[in-house]
Amino acid sequence: MQIAPEEIKNILIVRNDRFGEFLLNIPALRALKETFKKSRIIAVVDPYVKELAGSVPYIDEVVEWARVKHSLYAKLKFIRLLKSKKIDMAIILNPSSEFNLLTYLAGIPLRVGYDRKWGFLLTHKIEDRKYLGEKHEIEYNLDLVNTVAAKTNDRTLSLRLDEGIIDQLSKDLGIVNFDNTAVIHPWTSDEIKQWPLENFRDLAEMLALELDLNILVVGSKGDLQKSFEFFVNIGSGVINLTGRTSLTQLAAILSKAKLLISGDSGPVHLASCFNTPIIALFRNDIPGKNPARWGPLSRNSIVIAKSNLSDILVAEVFEKAMEALKR
Repeated sequence: MQIAPEEIKNILIVRNDRFGEFLLNIPALRALKETFKKSRIIAVVDPYVKELAGSVPYIDEVVEWARVKHSLYAKLKFIRLLKSKKIDMAIILNPSSEFNLLTYLAGIPLRVGYDRKWGFLLTHKIEDRKYLGEKHEIEYNLDLVNTVAAKTNDRTLSLRLDEGIIDQLSKDLGIVNFDNTAVIHPWTSDEIKQWPLENFRDLAEMLALELDLNILVVGSKGDLQKSFEFFVNIGSGVINLTGRTSLTQLAAILSKAKLLISGDSGPVHLASCFNTPIIALFRNDIPGKNPARWGPLSRNSIVIAKSNLSDILVAEVFEKAMEALKR
């Protein structure tokens, strides 16, 4: 089916899971904007990601749709909403039988996605090979939009932020100088990707004591219990912000920080939006979860990858931190 770019006015994109996965679609969104120059992009995201999605320069409108079981009434209401927006094309960025069906019932003429989970409802589809981890997630996302000839030469991540966020954070948190900070995100959504928390604690103490940095420990509200176990009363140079920042506030902190140290998690990709130096700790023995697919691609990033995360020593990460800070 031949697509005339000038006739595409409204594009729906769907990615309503975790924010790290969402951010890795930014180059694909850029490709859509560069190809369909007259289009508006409407993004369907989880409510938690809504504020962050509004900071993506290629998104014109954000619609919330939580990744939970919805009632028939909610689905019918959502279909009516989609119809009212006169959408020409829907890009379903993660396989979803729900959205394959909803976009079909909404009468969206062009429906793009993966040939899984009722893929027969799509007009344009490709095989889902992401689980093999043969290339980076950004490239997989670009492959998908390329089915409608959307292309870009720019694979970088980028966000726009209100400069006043940092000033307000300084007042709220009592932190005078965000420029002299290193950020540690010790948490992951999957235990098999977790570097021992006691290692993160020892590293935080070492960085604060030996490099005279303010160390900010960040995480979500779901991490609070473990955060109190490991990152309370470990030195005046370590400030525990777990559960105390929104995603846009975290983005602002990372935009100013000297360094982020994290496991395989969303803040790695958030820091990449600002080319903040990153040390990312990965397992390299699990296809589909390896750094080849999920690692940071921004300049100034360092990946330490081993088959057993316990084999990554605190001293090794500290050495890489010093290396990153000198760049």
